[in-house]
Amino acid sequence: MPRPAVSVVIPVYNEEEVLEELFTRLTSVMDATGRPYEILFTNDGSRDRSGALLHAFYQRRPSHVRVIDFNGNFGQHMAVMAALERARGDVVVTLDADLQNPPEEIPKLLAAIQQGHDVVGSYRRHRQDSWFRRAASAVLNRVRERITRIRMKDQGCMLRAYRRHIVEQITASQETSTFIPALAVSYAASATEVEVEHAPRKAGLSKYRLYDLIRLNFDLMTGFSVVPLQLFTLFGMAVSVFSALFVVFLFIRRLVIGPEAEGLFTLFAILYFLVGVGILGLGIIGEYVGRIYQEVRRRPRFVIRCVYEQPDAP
Repeated sequence: MPRPAVSVVIPVYNEEEVLEELFTRLTSVMDATGRPYEILFTNDGSRDRSGALLHAFYQRRPSHVRVIDFNGNFGQHMAVMAALERARGDVVVTLDADLQNPPEEIPKLLAAIQQGHDVVGSYRRHRQDSWFRRAASAVLNRVRERITRIRMKDQGCMLRAYRRHIVEQITASQETSTFIPALAVSYAASATEVEVEHAPRKAGLSKYRLYDLIRLNFDLMTGFSVVPLQLFTLFGMAVSVFSALFVVFLFIRRLVIGPEAEGLFTLFAILYFLVGVGILGLGIIGEYVGRIYQEVRRRPRFVIRCVYEQPDAP
């Protein structure tokens, strides 16, 4: 097979209702570019008919479609990582399967790549999500920028493009859990972002629950910065200083006024606050220790059941 100019990577998990439309629209867009391309679908342990549909797409267009079939559900980022390891294009585009990011927006990213950028992100115009989700994303974006210094207007937008050397650096990292867009930006010499359309979800529900979003941001914070540990250390030092001053104040007050019992509940409130802070600190430390534990185990990040591709594809 000739080496494609563009690889489109799509993780799939229980998206049978939109896959046919996705495939039709995506192939039309890529055919119109006039460039050789390939589409890599990763079936992330889908429990509906998604796997059968992806196999049918491969049979219909084996020269353009490759399907990676996972042995179970390993998560969106691992599904993308598996496809990145096999992608052969000079430019790799990642896209969600739910059609909220229209495939028709891909040429915008390719145009930005042609202008000399090695990483092209995107941010959603008129985002079609709930008010709570938009507000939470805005807060998390600001916190992430302050902690990691990684600049992304919209960290949750999957529609992105990377040059070949960036993809090779991402796959060489071999991290057990990571945030691929942030990793790419940290490797990039010239990163940019383009505005893209965002459509309402046509079918099904988002695969990201609240816990998954929190977990993703924990990975982002702890994987790219030690600022949470440093902030907690500084806070501990400040609390120690104020505690020492408060003890001195209470000692002087006892000498001047005498013993009293009225401040007992205040002391309990302060004690409970400090205990809560201590538990928070243990949680932050635990996040970093947990990441170390995951790395040293060296377990496979994902298990591939089979790959559908033409025999002469590398």
